[in-house]
Amino acid sequence: MTISDQEYIRKAEATRVRVLSEALPYIQQFAGRTVVVKYGGAAMRDKTLKDQIVRDIVFLSCVGLRPIVVHGGGPEVNSWLGKLGIEPQFRNGLRVTDADTMDVVEMVLVGRVNKELVSLINHAGGRAVGLCGKDGNLIKARPEGQKGIGFVGEVSSIDTSLVESLVNSGYVPIISSVAADQTGQAYNINADTVAGEIAAALGAEKLILLTDTPGILKDHHDPSTLITKLDIQQARGLIEEETVAGGMIPKVNCCVRSLAQGVRAAHIIDGRISHSLLLEIFTDEGIGSMIVASGALA
Repeated sequence: MTISDQEYIRKAEATRVRVLSEALPYIQQFAGRTVVVKYGGAAMRDKTLKDQIVRDIVFLSCVGLRPIVVHGGGPEVNSWLGKLGIEPQFRNGLRVTDADTMDVVEMVLVGRVNKELVSLINHAGGRAVGLCGKDGNLIKARPEGQKGIGFVGEVSSIDTSLVESLVNSGYVPIISSVAADQTGQAYNINADTVAGEIAAALGAEKLILLTDTPGILKDHHDPSTLITKLDIQQARGLIEEETVAGGMIPKVNCCVRSLAQGVRAAHIIDGRISHSLLLEIFTDEGIGSMIVASGALA
């Protein structure tokens, strides 16, 4: 080994030590706190990113945080609809979900995506349990209300007793966003919405939405305009002035609603970045946008 090789190794080891040192106060601060992660986007489709997110979730659990994962799976649903000869349809950003589509949604989200994620976390050393909204009456659904979209639902109520029991026993609940109404009819619910409502019902420390964007941008064409921290009032103002637009609106509204119900902080982060969860939670600068209650900005 040459002197230059030794110097490179020494610098790499020093960097690891600095990272651990910087993370320590955050680990101490958030130990025992609940963190709800909405898992979706590129982090679900790219194997390398998926493995990193899984390791991040296991790390959170190992250092004393209480992670709960809510996932979507739209691209895989589309893939299976295509295999079955069913054309995916959308209206106002919502998947049109007739009876046949609902069967596919439930099969894919509950039977495939959920169990794959459970298996990956268990294989990485965690202890994960897969759930959907039907389990233990975790989520009661009701129709979303728009005509012509079929079995698209919204959250009517949350019963956290099963989730709390699992978390208190050291398990990581992995939740798919399929739920049923009082008659047992299944509904497809937006995963961001489910994550926000579960975070609020649990009084979570953090709600974290993994997305395919850097966060909230002043100019959505320029990643350097990232807004790293804002409060509810500022977030609502950005929607009113159309700085926040398109698909970012429901995500910001989801964060605002969860904060109004007691969640301490909501984060919109770029799941395409390696180990994005750890960077956002355990570093001074973070990587995305953090929204807090009005008046809570330091």
